[in-house]
Amino acid sequence: MSLVKKPVTGMKEIMPKEMEIRDYVIRVIKETYATFGFTSIETPCLEDIKNLSSKQGGENEKLIFKVLKRGEKLDLASAKEEADLTDMGLRYDLTVPLVRFYSNNQNSLPSPFKALQMGNVWRADRPQKGRYRQFMQCDIDIFGEATNLAEIELILATTTTLGKIGFKNFEIRINDRRLLKAMATYAGFDEDKFDTVCVILDKLDKIGLEGVKECLKEEGFSEESVNRYVSLFDGLKEGIEGIKSLKATLGDVLSDDVVTNLTEIIDTVDKAKKAEFKLVFDPSLVRGMGYYTGTIFEIAMPEFGAACGGGGRYDKMVGNFTGQDVPACGFSIGFERIVLLLMENNFKIPGKSEKIAYLIEKDMPKDKYLEVLTEAMAEREKGKSVLVTKMNKNKKFQKEQLTEEGYTEFKEFYNNPFSN
Repeated sequence: MSLVKKPVTGMKEIMPKEMEIRDYVIRVIKETYATFGFTSIETPCLEDIKNLSSKQGGENEKLIFKVLKRGEKLDLASAKEEADLTDMGLRYDLTVPLVRFYSNNQNSLPSPFKALQMGNVWRADRPQKGRYRQFMQCDIDIFGEATNLAEIELILATTTTLGKIGFKNFEIRINDRRLLKAMATYAGFDEDKFDTVCVILDKLDKIGLEGVKECLKEEGFSEESVNRYVSLFDGLKEGIEGIKSLKATLGDVLSDDVVTNLTEIIDTVDKAKKAEFKLVFDPSLVRGMGYYTGTIFEIAMPEFGAACGGGGRYDKMVGNFTGQDVPACGFSIGFERIVLLLMENNFKIPGKSEKIAYLIEKDMPKDKYLEVLTEAMAEREKGKSVLVTKMNKNKKFQKEQLTEEGYTEFKEFYNNPFSN
């Protein structure tokens, strides 16, 4: 039986050209985030299944790649349910492992703690454009900062990074989970139905306001509550004016703290930002994770037609590990989608070192061969990238291939200088 050449469905092979761009983006991310005081950490790709199935990961918990118990622990004969067979799984995001890491090492970490983590995650999802079953995530998180300085720093750091990579005119959409709750309360929905309401609202960009209205009715909500809820979104202004308008409508149902929090973040970021983007208040923004407790945000890029990252505040998550809550907030860049956009737009890495190819005629004597290598080493000392390789019979095709790989200069070396 022959072996299978193709990668497993949903897993991606990365060619050299893309890998070069990925390495560049990673370098910009790490260097830029470092200037904001974020420090790199790393967590294992495998986590205890109890942590991954804690009902905080939203729909992602249905997509876990679970790992069977090993050796004597795997007792197929007596197993009655899936839990008897598995004890760990591949992480579906970086937040759950990060919070476990912080909970385990809190006493030896500074406060506030600003973490940068990059690594692969796995979801048993349906593969599609820009979505794989294994993909890189890039997260920055701040633990121990209760004020909106955390949100402001996260947004500024993320947008500065995107700007340095070359993105312009994108949007950061912002909302607050407490505002979503206040809107549902104002409309008359029961508290135990808030999650259902939010799941339907999250489809707004796909089905429109009328579609949201119909879905809510189909769930059995009263027409009065549905109409009152939908009317909150109709003609709502963007930015701080939209927040103030909602406050005027919701009254005491919406806390003054939520209004102050959002307006301060928007106003401060707009005045301090360096990148070219727009910060937009979006009351329909939900974010699917169950662990968010306050501010939430998302990156919207018109070129992609989908979110390219997001995050928010999750002040209750550390307490699930330690019994004591710690303020926490994070922002994740959609690394794979960003790389895809760069690839589709034929992105050229700025300031890239010169690439030279030294083509050597076959059967060159050792002394001449050494001369070529010595010259190549001297050029490399100057920061140039030098490829030393044997000359093919079809030299024209070989140069075309090397040009595709970014080589801009060629030098040919022959046994006899007159043999060319």
